[in-house]
Amino acid sequence: MAGLNIHIILTLPFAALLILYITAVIVSSQRQKPWPLYRTAFWILGIFLSIMAVAGPLAAKAHHDFPAHMLGHLLLGMLGPLLMVLGAPITLLFRTLNVRTARRISQLLKSSLIRFLTDPTVAAILNVGGLWVLYTTHLFMVMQQSPLLHIIVHLHVFLAGYLFTVSMIQIDPAPHRTSFAYRAIVLVVALAGHGILAKYIFACPPNGVPAAKAELGGMMMYYGGDAVDLFLIIIFCHQWYKAAKPRAIVQSQKTNEC
Repeated sequence: MAGLNIHIILTLPFAALLILYITAVIVSSQRQKPWPLYRTAFWILGIFLSIMAVAGPLAAKAHHDFPAHMLGHLLLGMLGPLLMVLGAPITLLFRTLNVRTARRISQLLKSSLIRFLTDPTVAAILNVGGLWVLYTTHLFMVMQQSPLLHIIVHLHVFLAGYLFTVSMIQIDPAPHRTSFAYRAIVLVVALAGHGILAKYIFACPPNGVPAAKAELGGMMMYYGGDAVDLFLIIIFCHQWYKAAKPRAIVQSQKTNEC
């Protein structure tokens, strides 16, 4: 019963986000041109994969099977957030709200707290650093025994993964944009930290995890993480190319004029 309650509690926020997003799509499409279908598909798929990680057979198995837990981590902390970011929820929100409310949301996004949380370095520390704490201390074992801690850790994994993705690829309006070079450096370091942790888990199993399960989980984290990161890198490089292309054209025109 306690496990069922945990799954329900973790599912409710995602269910609410899904309902709010679909409602916003309907309202926005009635007022303006239709919201892109692919954005909606990204959001729904991201929500679905995130729910799979916190409820249902996979989540139940993750309590006693480390590879299942690691698959849930990949869905909840990496692939789910990436797809949801591609859903451009803030852009949709601005299309839905009235001007006065939208300005208030805009002021909130410009706040120093949001600037701090979406800084690539801070987001990377919360994301990758949090995983190091989870798997190299007693936290992983204690989490399995404490329903409250279980909920907190899973929410952190998702939120940290979402913040990190937002800090790297900025689909929505971002008042605190950072340079592509800065983000690229942080991205490389973060990916290295994630890969090193996967190898550490392979060699040094977390407390309470059998060696064979840790080896399989570590490989899933390493190769599965690389697969998701590849999509992140492609999107990041595409955005960098698009941002640099106009400047290159202008510089070429100036050179020809001279």
